[in-house]
Amino acid sequence: QLQLVPSGGGLVQPGGSLRLSCAASGFTLDYYTIGWFRQAPGKEREGVSCISSGVGSTKYADSVKGRFTITRDSAKNTVYLQMNSLEPEDAAVYYCAAAHRWGPTMRMDEYTYWGQGTQVTVSS
Repeated sequence: QLQLVPSGGGLVQPGGSLRLSCAASGFTLDYYTIGWFRQAPGKEREGVSCISSGVGSTKYADSVKGRFTITRDSAKNTVYLQMNSLEPEDAAVYYCAAAHRWGPTMRMDEYTYWGQGTQVTVSS
């Protein structure tokens, strides 16, 4: 059974860092584009970052460029989202998802498999 299990959320102060993990089971992440999305209360879900299958091309939302970094560990079949310089506006439930396609995309309708969310709270 194909599963994505995100983890690593929590409470952090503004300016702090968190690393989210998205562990896959039942399939090999290398063959899928993996995306991170987030949804804050009262807002629509939005794309944060993605890493493509194969060569691992990446994309970032403008709001997180320079602060967030997405990486893939093939040996652990896990994708990470390193989040630095966190701002209150980054607080949301973060989801990881898999799209069976080549090339990066942050179009949600391209993603077939979704993990449960992990909560990120940024507050002093």
